[in-house]
Amino acid sequence: MAGHSHWAGIKHKKALIDNKRGKLWSKLSKAIIVAAKLGGGDQSMNIRLRTAVLDAKAVSMPKDNIERAIKKGTGELDGGNVEETVYEGYGPSGVAIMCDIVTDNRNRTAPELRKLFEVHGGKLGGANCVGWMFERKGLFTYSADKVDEEKLMEVALDAGADDVKQSGDKFEVTCPAESYTQVLDALTSAGLQPDSSELTRIPNTSVDLNADDARKVLKLMEALDDHDDVQNVSANFNIPDDVMAELSDT
Repeated sequence: MAGHSHWAGIKHKKALIDNKRGKLWSKLSKAIIVAAKLGGGDQSMNIRLRTAVLDAKAVSMPKDNIERAIKKGTGELDGGNVEETVYEGYGPSGVAIMCDIVTDNRNRTAPELRKLFEVHGGKLGGANCVGWMFERKGLFTYSADKVDEEKLMEVALDAGADDVKQSGDKFEVTCPAESYTQVLDALTSAGLQPDSSELTRIPNTSVDLNADDARKVLKLMEALDDHDDVQNVSANFNIPDDVMAELSDT
């Protein structure tokens, strides 16, 4: 199974837990603040903001929280002093990893991420050390046994998706980043609510992992994702089906 698909499934399960303790809402607030700061508070004119708001609504973030985050981004309220950046590095087995960050203090975030990489057998790298290996895409995943493949393919491709394919027990829909909102709208309007949906980076090539290295990489991915300033984590690993079965049994 492709790493981004397996990781998307893990994130979907983690989101239910994170939501209960408020961590996910905090991250989504930052995403909304940055989107409004860069493109204004009008969702009809700011696709990125609309996407961030849709993500927030998908996990039942209160309307007041969403509106407050938008106002922080537009400067109507204090608290909008955050910026976005990307940190790149390597995990076990040379897996390329990219972290999308929203922070109010880069001098705090960078050493904290460097330590997480090192503790889990990786290394934080310099700008664009692995970025060239990825392409920005919208990604939607579905349980293969809960969706009609023909309907999914028809709706997704008509809406502007690049591809619909099966990866393990999941269907993956990918689309250009600029088409993310229209594809998501088309899917949900057709009753095809995805298990997970995100703007992410899809790797051009991938590294096959054995069970031991897969565990190490996933632990690093989870540690990075748990950091308050990390919005998204992308990597170029692949877990073969036999290794996936071994992981599931342990």
